[in-house]
Amino acid sequence: MSKSAHFKVFCLERYKSQHQMSGYETFRLFKEYGVLEYLTSFYDVLHTYGDKYLVADIDDFIASRQKRLTEVIVI
Repeated sequence: MSKSAHFKVFCLERYKSQHQMSGYETFRLFKEYGVLEYLTSFYDVLHTYGDKYLVADIDDFIASRQKRLTEVIVI
């Protein structure tokens, strides 16, 4: 398994645990909002951070994507 893939699994597991979600729910959420692509694109920086920061960053990323989608639908 590549380092990037291992990192994405780590983030998914930490997010799942922090939010008390199932693996399926977490994976679906990550796919829906492009979190997996985000983690791949910024792996070089993100992999240096701790798990609490990563979960908070993913929350912020999802919130920004939700807001953007809401704005597009309203317009």
